[in-house]
Amino acid sequence: MKILLLALRSLRREWHLPELRTLAASLVLAVVALGVVATLTTRMERGLLASAAELIGGDVGVSAPQDIPDSFAAAGRERSLAISHTASFPSVAFAQDQSQLLDVLATDTDYPLRGTLLIGDASGRAVQGHGPAAGTVLLDHRALVALHRRVGDAVQLGGKDLRIAGELVQQPDGGELIAMAPRALMNLDDARQAGLLGIGSRARHSLLLAGAPRAVQGWRNWAKTATLPQGGELITPEQTQERMRNAFDRAGSFLRLTALLSALLSGVAIALASQRYARRKTAEISLLRALGTSRRRVFGLLLGTLGGLALPAAIVGVLLALAFAQGAWMFASQLFAGVPTILPVLPSLAAAGMGVAVLAGFALPPLVRLADVPPAAVFRASLARRIRRFDVLYLIPAAVALALIWRLSGSATLAGILAASLLGVAVVAALLAALLLWMARRIAPGGHPALRLGIAALARRRGLSIVQATALSLGLTALLLLAIVAPALLDGWRQELPSDTPNWFVLNLQDDQRADFGKALAGMGANQLNLMPLAVGKLTAINGQPIDTIHFKDPRAKEWNDRQLRLSWSDQLPASNTLIAGQWFAPHPNEPEVSVDVMWRDIYGLKLGDTMRFDVGEGQLDAKVANFRKVDWTSFRVNFFLLMDPQHASALPHTWIASFYLPRGHTEALAGLSRAYPNLSLIDVDALLDRVREIVQRVTAAVRWVLGFSLLAGALVLAAALATSGQERRHEAALLRTLGARRGVLRVAAACEFALLGLIAGITAAFGATVGGWWLGRSVFHLKDFMPHPAPLALAALLAALLVMVLGLAGTRKVTRTPPMRLLRAE
Repeated sequence: MKILLLALRSLRREWHLPELRTLAASLVLAVVALGVVATLTTRMERGLLASAAELIGGDVGVSAPQDIPDSFAAAGRERSLAISHTASFPSVAFAQDQSQLLDVLATDTDYPLRGTLLIGDASGRAVQGHGPAAGTVLLDHRALVALHRRVGDAVQLGGKDLRIAGELVQQPDGGELIAMAPRALMNLDDARQAGLLGIGSRARHSLLLAGAPRAVQGWRNWAKTATLPQGGELITPEQTQERMRNAFDRAGSFLRLTALLSALLSGVAIALASQRYARRKTAEISLLRALGTSRRRVFGLLLGTLGGLALPAAIVGVLLALAFAQGAWMFASQLFAGVPTILPVLPSLAAAGMGVAVLAGFALPPLVRLADVPPAAVFRASLARRIRRFDVLYLIPAAVALALIWRLSGSATLAGILAASLLGVAVVAALLAALLLWMARRIAPGGHPALRLGIAALARRRGLSIVQATALSLGLTALLLLAIVAPALLDGWRQELPSDTPNWFVLNLQDDQRADFGKALAGMGANQLNLMPLAVGKLTAINGQPIDTIHFKDPRAKEWNDRQLRLSWSDQLPASNTLIAGQWFAPHPNEPEVSVDVMWRDIYGLKLGDTMRFDVGEGQLDAKVANFRKVDWTSFRVNFFLLMDPQHASALPHTWIASFYLPRGHTEALAGLSRAYPNLSLIDVDALLDRVREIVQRVTAAVRWVLGFSLLAGALVLAAALATSGQERRHEAALLRTLGARRGVLRVAAACEFALLGLIAGITAAFGATVGGWWLGRSVFHLKDFMPHPAPLALAALLAALLVMVLGLAGTRKVTRTPPMRLLRAE
């Protein structure tokens, strides 16, 4: 208890020291950066699940090609869950001489249990409602235009006359952000009476449930053990929006990257400030040792001082993190249409723990070494400055940094790239600093006196100069990654989805329709038209062995065995595909060949040279695996798991699939196109594109928040690095002033010293940020053509070198203006 009180008194007495304030500020910034990102990421994940529940119309459900057994609804009622039945199917609606294929959802009047159903009335005002009553139907705008109908008119659906009760503005859609056809909502009883749900129909039935989270989880646990109907599957929020998962994964990676670099910057500042604080405490500790204080009590005193500093700083950091996280969520929550989620406290508390771990890892080694200061150091200062060649304590900061990278990155790839990049920067900076100091000592004798003084000052503190150069390089590398590379990565992500990204897909296009269809699209102002053939087949054998007799380790193989396959062919590698093994098709291969996506390769354990047999139409085709591809499924292009060589596949029975971009506002033209080509299926992906673009914008805003903390942490690193040699510099300046050196000469010497340090840090940081940014872009964010532009990095490196020189001169200004006698007395 006495040691703790003594430690707190020591902390209060020394609070004016810049080293302690740097330690506290660095810890606060580390906790804030980590806490904001951890809290925001947690809320985004919760919001994603809540948003997905709204998209499917309930918290959980089950779907099947036939009626859902009553036991599933009974299990829900036992748990006091709300229940709704739906069925989806395609059907054709008629109105006078007009007809239109619709994507119909038949519901009861309880639908939806979650989410919003917006219905437009005759005046165009949208109101929130529930499933349509018997004898009515809701049609979306595309369907109304195609059928030339208005709200209140009649339409025939399934042979039953229905009144259009309103325009379908918005509906929970099971997570399907892609519209295959104009949508309609009708009453479930009407659909049954019209025979639309009878035997042989193409309807898929669903049971949706909603209620308290614990009850929902209980039903999910029960359903996992129940026997699902044939072809049935559970509907869960986690399974929806799978095409959005990549966007949210990238968002999390950006946020974690910025927070991680901020914490590491704070760690570097903590390490430098701790070193300086340890040197300042050396005389006091040696005096305590000379007066008989044991090593254990000295260590307890230092640990108490560090704890007394860390606790309030961590508390302040947690409070600020929660406040900033709540402010950031006001912007990010718009991603989820106002889905409410409570402010989680645990992520910020965990951030405080990680921040304290950073402080302990970077501050303990130099402070623990103070406990080993011999009592004789009070008489001989050289004894206090003895440095061991190796000390296991100095592995603690490296271990803490690696653990932090691993814990926060959530990705082995991201952790490895950051660790390797920063380690490389540290090694290169140390070697470059040693090399330049060696060269400068040989060039300096013929230079200006001030230049000789500056280089001599660096050379006298060779070890400390190398530490300063390395710390500055690490700090500037992190700042360049955050300030230049991270925005460039976001721009690269944004450029993946330009404004003219294809937002419509077309199925079932016939050979004789291609030319006229293309002309019709051109007349509407569409562009980016991409056509690919589409054949439907089934995989029947691998290497001559029937597929049903092969045992595959991957459980997905059985699921794919029961599906129809969509095959295509191309004489060139598609733009969103990357060849990773084998060779692309030759112009005239001797035998049929197939290109396989890596997911299929892994599911079926395929190797180059294997033979796959496909049944297509009434014929068979044996094709050799010629190459493996990695497909970017987020590119919104037409992609396939299997591509055949054109020479042997072009004779297969096939239709065409097309993608194109069409600006908004062409609903009537599209309706006319559907009437002119009734066999076509038009698929709208505008909602999906808008969602991804919105995510990019929100992540950009969130990254800017964290970037502000990172810049503050970077400023602390610069200040701490430049202050590490302040005490030695003041002593040298006093001696030089006593010997007659003019103030101007000392300033020029200091400018040369800091300019050389800044040059080393700037060159190394530009190199490290370029390599690290390229590596991150390719391996973590999957931007194939990403390369950081060298001009901004080079300019930033020069400005950083200039900033280091200016800050260094500002720090030594007081020294050069103070009379030598006062400086010597202060020493």
